[in-house]
Amino acid sequence: MNSTFSLDDAIRKIPDFPKPGILFYDITGILVNPEAFRFCIDRMVEIYKDRKIDAIAAIESRGFIFAAPFAERMGIPLILIRKKGKLPGKTWACKYALEYGTAEIEVHQTDVKSGERILVMDDLIATGGTLNAAKNVLEQGGAEVAGFFGVVGLPFLNYQKVLGDAEVTTLIEYQGE
Repeated sequence: MNSTFSLDDAIRKIPDFPKPGILFYDITGILVNPEAFRFCIDRMVEIYKDRKIDAIAAIESRGFIFAAPFAERMGIPLILIRKKGKLPGKTWACKYALEYGTAEIEVHQTDVKSGERILVMDDLIATGGTLNAAKNVLEQGGAEVAGFFGVVGLPFLNYQKVLGDAEVTTLIEYQGE
């Protein structure tokens, strides 16, 4: 890592957001720091440049920010995984549980090619529920999930239990309070 900045310092920690007792890890501090943002994209390319990845699937919406420049630099397609109702045309969908209720994500059927190896990306990996739902929609199209990537990982929330033996890569991890 470049010695002029710290990725940890670029990530804002907001106590009691969105509710008391939660420490929120805010990646917007990376986005306002071009050196930190460039570091993230450079590291992603370094990690995956020699791996067989046919496309990257990004989770709405912060995952799009990191996945788009990565896809361009790698010369691979960017597949958008969006909240229900945001994509026109035929989609594959998956409902999943949230702490309070459920959510549903979708992907265009035409964007997922059978047999493709797809890396799934989000800005932060917490419980793994959204990533697991993303895996489900990609597998509906016959794709194989090549792994999961997040800028920030919160392994103390047990995402590996939800994601099974899938490879999970993060640039920085926090172990909780």
